[in-house]
Amino acid sequence: MAATTEVTHVPVEVYLNSSYEPDAEYVNGAIEERPMGEWDHADWQAAILDFFRSRRHEWNIRAAAELRVQVAGDHFRVPDVTVTDRALPVEQVITHPPIAVFEILSPEDTLARMMVKLGDYERMGIQTILVIDPNGPNYRYKAGCLEPLPAAAFDLPGSACRFDLAEIEKLLD
Repeated sequence: MAATTEVTHVPVEVYLNSSYEPDAEYVNGAIEERPMGEWDHADWQAAILDFFRSRRHEWNIRAAAELRVQVAGDHFRVPDVTVTDRALPVEQVITHPPIAVFEILSPEDTLARMMVKLGDYERMGIQTILVIDPNGPNYRYKAGCLEPLPAAAFDLPGSACRFDLAEIEKLLD
């Protein structure tokens, strides 16, 4: 990788009408690549999705992987898992604050970049922002800080959902 990176301004319409493999994020006119997931990342993503999707009718929610979320006018983030309120209309790009977003750390993720991304989610109004580290501790992002994720199940504000890490871990392959 080169020591310097040239940033090319890309119009938002080009970003929204383009495909990236894996999907990329859009911040202030620049395309930001996302780290590629590995097995642990993919397994956690699937387990979280399974947990929420199996309860989607009971909790009146939708859950999706790698869904574009417009966190601000020129900021589009792509959480690993997004949980939305089923009472809201389906949006191809999410513009209403989701109930929860999950970021699953990859080996290439940096704390500095992750903190910026988590701050974007909080400024959008997302109340539950969780960070899962397949090889270490898990966190909840709140008021600009990472807090250890409680071991006990807890309710997700603004919804009928509960987050239960122990139940999700049982779904890991």
